[in-house]
Amino acid sequence: MKKKAKRKKTSKDYAIELLIKVAVTIVLVLILCFCIIGIHINHGNASYPMIKDGDLVITYRLAGIKAGDEVAYTKDGVFKLGRVVAVGGDEVNINDSFVMVNGLGIAEDVVYPTSSSGAKITFPYKVPENSFFLLNDFRSDADDSRSFGAVSDKECEGTVFLILRRRGI
Repeated sequence: MKKKAKRKKTSKDYAIELLIKVAVTIVLVLILCFCIIGIHINHGNASYPMIKDGDLVITYRLAGIKAGDEVAYTKDGVFKLGRVVAVGGDEVNINDSFVMVNGLGIAEDVVYPTSSSGAKITFPYKVPENSFFLLNDFRSDADDSRSFGAVSDKECEGTVFLILRRRGI
């Protein structure tokens, strides 16, 4: 019984293997970046003190969004960050610098004084289904759901799960 001689690999074979591995890696990274995670640079202090101006924010697109989550969203073509205060079907009321959802105060690690002055919506506000009521952590900046109402789930790009400080590096 004669054993077949194994063909020796040439440099061309190694180059083809390398190109295939590089192409597969590039495809996987693109799928990861466009379908599973989002990478953004925060401009502004709407989420101060948690997220500062210039921080790199990485979001997870497949997570179910719930109250208390910090989310990335796009409103009128502008990227923004905000904290989910209420979800579809909830009723939000802001009075005396206090936020109430369905008649109860919201649970926050830090209580941010929140004003309804300058709001372009009326309170109490009923959040439409498949939408979220978002407030900035820096509540004196009213460029959030107080100005434009609820944000639909289609406008949300995912929950923030990693923040990389870019300043001072």
